[in-house]
Amino acid sequence: MRMRRLMALALAGCVTVSVTACGGSGDTAATAAGTTAAATDTTAAADAKDTDTTAAAEGSSKGLTPEERAKEFITVGTGPTSGIYFPIGGAFATALGDYGYQTSAEATNATGQNIQNILNGDAEIAIAMQDAVMQAYTATGAYEGKEAASGLKALMRLWPNYVQLVTTADTGITSVADLKGKRVGVGAANSGVEINARMILDAYGITYDDITPDYLAYGEAIDNMKNGQCDAVFVTSGLPNATVMDLGVSYDMVVIPIDGEGREKLVNDYPYYAESVIPADTYNNKEDVEGVFVYNIMLVREDLSDDMVYDILNGVFENISTIKASHNAADKNIDITFGVDDIQLPLHPGAEAFWKDNGYIK
Repeated sequence: MRMRRLMALALAGCVTVSVTACGGSGDTAATAAGTTAAATDTTAAADAKDTDTTAAAEGSSKGLTPEERAKEFITVGTGPTSGIYFPIGGAFATALGDYGYQTSAEATNATGQNIQNILNGDAEIAIAMQDAVMQAYTATGAYEGKEAASGLKALMRLWPNYVQLVTTADTGITSVADLKGKRVGVGAANSGVEINARMILDAYGITYDDITPDYLAYGEAIDNMKNGQCDAVFVTSGLPNATVMDLGVSYDMVVIPIDGEGREKLVNDYPYYAESVIPADTYNNKEDVEGVFVYNIMLVREDLSDDMVYDILNGVFENISTIKASHNAADKNIDITFGVDDIQLPLHPGAEAFWKDNGYIK
């Protein structure tokens, strides 16, 4: 681990662009954006709930000094370059780099790999969907039979991921039930999207035996659908998703509702899902489409010091404008005022102290 960090620091000025290979191999390559900058002292606001730029309470000794901060390296686990984890995660790396840390943003297969990278110590913070995280934490669902990942800890809440099930009008698919007998893009194996797909199908009484699952990241699966090799694709993402928008430009796209008794069962069985709608005109949909969402959260390594985790949150909210500018979903949903009520995973002690000092935990 020490050697990896020394090598990372030595390469901190280099930029390596990579494309994640999603699907069978699961190979990933890092997109390093090493950044350094002089840190700026943070000043706490009198009332943290009225501002999204405050960090620690005034006079607090928690956090790191600029000199300590400059010695630390933070790798941010993001997602495939085709999804929104990648730009938003990259913005976190930039924001923390501007705060004085050495940083990089790594393209990954998203949730599943990010969970493992956090547990392995290969990332300091990483984006993940809360449903998959809680399954890993409790060794249930997709993680049944594995050791419970009790070392997972949360840093903060992020944006809601909407489960979007898309097809084209010529398939005749208008409901989840219509997926039987069809070739369905369910996401890369064991990815957050694939976990969503499996749980949603199960809620409607459908198993993988009833469909032909296509284990590809949704960008590749949508390309297959354009070529007539796939009938429907699960896309779990913030709104709007660029890949889905592109499909709607050239094809008569249909967003399939996730509604009725199946949705009720899903939400009752898995409380980290919430009923929602995809608003009219998000894509080419003229009316709201019933659906569900699940929150993304930012994971953090359990073995980071409390002061460093507290300081990371200081840096995030001091430079929140950088993160908000990365994507519409971040702009609308990443803000200190949203607090941490929606997070079911235990907070890292340093994060818990930060949120308590800012009035969001009693």
